[in-house]
Amino acid sequence: MKTILHTIDTTGPGGAETVFIDLVTRLPKEKYRSVVVIRGKGWVYEELCRRGVKPELMDAKGSFNWQYLSGLISLVRREGVDMIQSHLLGSNVYCSLAGMLTRVPVVATFHGAVDIKKNERLKVLKFGSINMGARYIIAVSDSLRRDIIDRTPLKARKVSVIYNGIETANFQRPRSFALRQQYGWSEEDIIIGSLGNIRPAKGYDILLRAAALLQETPHVFRFVIAGDGKTGLFDDLQRLRNELGLQNTVQFVGFVNDPADFLSNLDMFLLSSISEGFSIATIQAMAAGLPSIVTRSGGPQEIITHGENGLMVDVGNPAAIAETILVLAEDPELCRLLAKNGRDHVAKTFDMDAMLAAYEDIYDRL
Repeated sequence: MKTILHTIDTTGPGGAETVFIDLVTRLPKEKYRSVVVIRGKGWVYEELCRRGVKPELMDAKGSFNWQYLSGLISLVRREGVDMIQSHLLGSNVYCSLAGMLTRVPVVATFHGAVDIKKNERLKVLKFGSINMGARYIIAVSDSLRRDIIDRTPLKARKVSVIYNGIETANFQRPRSFALRQQYGWSEEDIIIGSLGNIRPAKGYDILLRAAALLQETPHVFRFVIAGDGKTGLFDDLQRLRNELGLQNTVQFVGFVNDPADFLSNLDMFLLSSISEGFSIATIQAMAAGLPSIVTRSGGPQEIITHGENGLMVDVGNPAAIAETILVLAEDPELCRLLAKNGRDHVAKTFDMDAMLAAYEDIYDRL
């Protein structure tokens, strides 16, 4: 049995955090023992505890925290760690340094362009540390792999792709009318949902402008945005919603614990992002049997084939989003075709078992 140390930068809900938790809890227990370090309490901590894993809390505040690095090294030695699996830039840097100092191999996973910002402080030093300390570097899509190779000094031969996976069967739920009942919407209203934390990359301002363009159509469209983020951006989005007169059209419902239940309320799924490393929300929606509209924002191009299992629009184009929504609203047969093909494609390509097998293959090589 091999012992793996798992770490991640963040403590709140999100796609990277979901993959992190799935790796910790779903790898075969007869092959791997998981030791988990996170930086504080929050959604990740609570979800790990719910699944029977008690993580160790280790603060890593500051531009560089020597105590955190020292704590990782001590933990690696104390627990007899055989390999380290890290996620996101900060953890990838710390764990690569710890791996070098303890001679333990590191697998470093990147989940999006947020990890490779142009103005990243000490960029050369950080990525140089990962180059030296990480045995394998994982990108969650090929577009992200190319971006990493183009914009960082990481060695191309070290970077490979493992697509994120979900438990597809869990998303095949009976249709729910809870949102219609909650907001008093009729059965004829078309509910379009988005799933993802409220941050700039999600392009929710573009969604709002698309919703405004649909107000004078024969159909009644309702938009529901599920995601965490009580921030200044959230306040800006609420102001924009009010300015556009969308108070009864667009609802922000906050973080949802059960995305499958949320998706079962929808008629369509919309991803309005301007940048995506992959998009777990998209494969969740497709697994739920929803016709999906996504932007060409990186990862989605590797998930959806336009016109076959979903529809794609260019980034930052509210008019194109509104027009595509209308196309689906007026073509139920196309909706059914995209939904069926999308569900079949996700089950074959992005199931949890495929992701776990790919990570296991790398661990076995180590």
